[in-house]
Amino acid sequence: MLNVSKVIPHYTIKDYSIWEGDWELIEGIPYAMAPSPTFKHQLVSSNINWVLKEALKNCQHCLALFEIDWIISEDTVVRPDNIVICYQPEGDYITRTPEIIFEVVSKTTAQKDEYLKFILYEREGVNYYILVYPEELKAKIYKLKNDKYSKEGDFLDESYEFNEIECKPKIDFEEVFKRFRD
Repeated sequence: MLNVSKVIPHYTIKDYSIWEGDWELIEGIPYAMAPSPTFKHQLVSSNINWVLKEALKNCQHCLALFEIDWIISEDTVVRPDNIVICYQPEGDYITRTPEIIFEVVSKTTAQKDEYLKFILYEREGVNYYILVYPEELKAKIYKLKNDKYSKEGDFLDESYEFNEIECKPKIDFEEVFKRFRD
């Protein structure tokens, strides 16, 4: 029987730190990030960041961040589109679990976002995982309950308040998708 672990390389953060281009590393397997995001993807992601920053502007403890590496372990580094953390980061990257993660889903990232990252974020204890679909102008919110994600619903132009987060930020999906509905 073939021992796959001897055939397939297993990379670490040390390898990751010297690679050129944009990569994510999940359990030792490198994933090339898609080329520059499309206009719609980038605008939706920027809108998410803006709405989160506004929702957290009076909060002393939580921050909204945009495309920053989250170093989970020696062989896992991901770069979510948007996150909310409720702690002061130590160093240049995030090393503790975010409270909220948003991934803007495209055709090239759908499998990784909907399956691989879904399992990873659930396992790592991310309280809320939001999959945002710019082509459909909708978002799916998942909330961690008893160590498993439970779907809170699909959101088109509704608002959602993250009650489990210290500052209880609220996101208005009408604002996230605004430019495309006008």
